[in-house]
Amino acid sequence: MCSIIGFTTKEITKEQILAQFAAVESRGPDMTEVLETKGAWLGFARLAIMGLSPEGMQPFTDGESAVVCNGELYGFRSLKQQLATKGYTFVSESDCELLLPLWQEYGVEMFAKLDAEYALILYDAKSGTVIAARDPIGIRPLFYGYTKDGAIAFASEAKALVANCHDIMPFPPGHYYKDGQFICYRDMTAVAAYTDEDLESVCTQIHDKLVKGIEKRLDADAPLGFLLSGGLDSSLVCAVAQKLMPNKPIRTFAIGMETDAIDLKYAKEVADFIGSDHTEVIITKQDVLTALPTVVRLLETYDITTIRASMGMYLVCKAIHETTDIRVLMTGEISDELFGYKYTDFAPSAEAFQQEAAKRVRELYMYDVLRADRCISGNSIEGRVPFGDLDFVAYVMSIDPKKKLNTYGKGKFLLRHAFEKDALLPEDILMREKAAFSDAVGHSLVDDLKAAAEERYTDEEWKACAEKYAYHAKPFTKESLMYREIFESAYPGMAKMVADFWMPNKDWEGCNVNDPSARVLANYGTSGM
Repeated sequence: MCSIIGFTTKEITKEQILAQFAAVESRGPDMTEVLETKGAWLGFARLAIMGLSPEGMQPFTDGESAVVCNGELYGFRSLKQQLATKGYTFVSESDCELLLPLWQEYGVEMFAKLDAEYALILYDAKSGTVIAARDPIGIRPLFYGYTKDGAIAFASEAKALVANCHDIMPFPPGHYYKDGQFICYRDMTAVAAYTDEDLESVCTQIHDKLVKGIEKRLDADAPLGFLLSGGLDSSLVCAVAQKLMPNKPIRTFAIGMETDAIDLKYAKEVADFIGSDHTEVIITKQDVLTALPTVVRLLETYDITTIRASMGMYLVCKAIHETTDIRVLMTGEISDELFGYKYTDFAPSAEAFQQEAAKRVRELYMYDVLRADRCISGNSIEGRVPFGDLDFVAYVMSIDPKKKLNTYGKGKFLLRHAFEKDALLPEDILMREKAAFSDAVGHSLVDDLKAAAEERYTDEEWKACAEKYAYHAKPFTKESLMYREIFESAYPGMAKMVADFWMPNKDWEGCNVNDPSARVLANYGTSGM
């Protein structure tokens, strides 16, 4: 994970830009460089993952044009070979070194060609313009804002812009910026036609595409680890990865509260079954409450479920950073958005399910993807998300939603059935119902956060305080107010960076609830057991 920054005004000094990097130091602790081009400042703070030599340091420049990128470009070696036949030369093993040659060959058409999770800023000397772009899901973060003289600026996190910019907002995924316009180059939710394959063929495709997505993400020059909750998604990622790398146990990590950690036993069952080198991290109520302000500032959000789920994720990543040499972590995010949550069992129709999935995929960059990025990068580690593989996501979105509805008596049936024959996991894990991550770390985690909010405000105080934020995403519980006030203390007036609170679709029967946790749904059953 790295950090990038770009200013299109020369009113900002190099010293000011270097100072802004200090706000996101954890993203790129190895080395920092700021380059002045004819038309822009470009800055890069490095966390070396691919091409660990000094030659892999950015910005990459041909002497006039330049680029900075926080990303992983899959299949980059073959692309380099293709570009070499056209006369381009490369001096490092970095995947991002090929971006300038790609730009020179294809211009803005290059973005649709990338199989990558990335955010980049590029200065093109030929046209004298600055171009920025972000991957179609938004796995890698990017924000933009405007300086006092009206110039646009870009950075990996909003906190790197707050000292010099206003109107800071997330850069839209699947877009590039050029000549003052944000242009969509790929919408992952757009489906021209549903596939007409039968159930078994669909499951075969799910299986093969996910395995391929995991395999390509195992490529790293730095030590690799895996987050393992014991749920279906992370367990599949770990099991497939261990099968692909049979000569050495992969390193897996699970976290739980000291009193009622639901997932620890399931994670250990998976670890024992696949033979991983497994570590458990145990946390306390005090650990959670102490970390809360840090986590909210790190996340740059006040969203309830994002913060709840981040507490455990941040603390396990913190432990990994402090006790191991791991620099890359594989995670299980982006499965629920594609195959369904507990609440999508209440979808009134197949088309409603599809529309909800599209909404969730479009908003990933504000919620689950944001959580994974900040919790991992906040501890100087890079996160990789196999379920976010572009080919995989595009295919799952193209499956007839009638097949994705829970008519099987088991949520996410297609994903489970796709791996049933492999016997990579114990049957009880493969068929285990989903538990909300924040709850599965321990029901007491959420209960402790709610109790802290209760102690912080009287009923009259929270209602009065909530009115201050009625202009956008008004807090509706004491807990949501507590998060909003921590957020506002760090990012005053910037609440519109997040569209709203993540909640189930309240228009659906059975989903009109006042808490985002699946624990409050009627169909939760034994999911959290």
